[in-house]
Amino acid sequence: MGLIDHCHGRDPALVGWFLAGRLASYTTAGALLGLLGSVVSLPPQARAVLLIAAGVTVIVFAVRLMRRGRADCAPPSRAASSRYKAPLLGAATILVPCGVTLGVEMIAISSGSPVAGAAAMAGFVVGTAPAFALLGYVLRRVSRTRLARFAGVAAIAAGLWTAGAGVNLGGWLPGPAAPPAAGPGAQTVTVFATRDGYRPAMVTARAGVPVEVVFKLVDRGCTGTVAIEGRDVALPATVRLPPQRPGSLRYVCGMGMYTGFINFS
Repeated sequence: MGLIDHCHGRDPALVGWFLAGRLASYTTAGALLGLLGSVVSLPPQARAVLLIAAGVTVIVFAVRLMRRGRADCAPPSRAASSRYKAPLLGAATILVPCGVTLGVEMIAISSGSPVAGAAAMAGFVVGTAPAFALLGYVLRRVSRTRLARFAGVAAIAAGLWTAGAGVNLGGWLPGPAAPPAAGPGAQTVTVFATRDGYRPAMVTARAGVPVEVVFKLVDRGCTGTVAIEGRDVALPATVRLPPQRPGSLRYVCGMGMYTGFINFS
């Protein structure tokens, strides 16, 4: 059953060493991928395509996992009994061809930040650590088919969420209908960027007149960068928009997770 099963039965400390090596390699790789993304300076729509590709990759992996009825991306089959080999073995798991890992790597490079890339990869390792630590225990009591189905459903949900974030970041979702316009003097609007999204999430302005959108940063997070009109803007900032036609202008955070609207009418 691999290193985790071996460690569960003989030396639980090896599990910690294995996961420590895995965390170190994934965090380092995430930082490098995020740095690469920042150097390349991918525009929002390119990052959106990467997120959609990541989500589709995870979904394909999940379907294959459920069909085969076994867990992929597992540790190598031969256990290492040495504490020196365990972290090296954990670090080497980043080289295992795994759909979920590839998906998280795409998310890391699309973040355009070494810190965000490292956080994405480290979060993936920390989030899957309990599953790795309990893998040997679970496989003794649950069939591989049932375990694979459960993992597949969870992976499909994660893939759909990631692909949805990409579609949102790319601006390929329909916006809401425009409400009645605000008063004549409402050509400067203020939006607050919080950890939970943009407040208010929907503001109004008159069409055909230039408008200034004042973004104020309340909390540090992915909302600290807003993608609007095909470009990234680091907050706090004031975005000056030319006269707009009636309709909705969508803006999203740099990762496509949180959305706001400016309705012109």
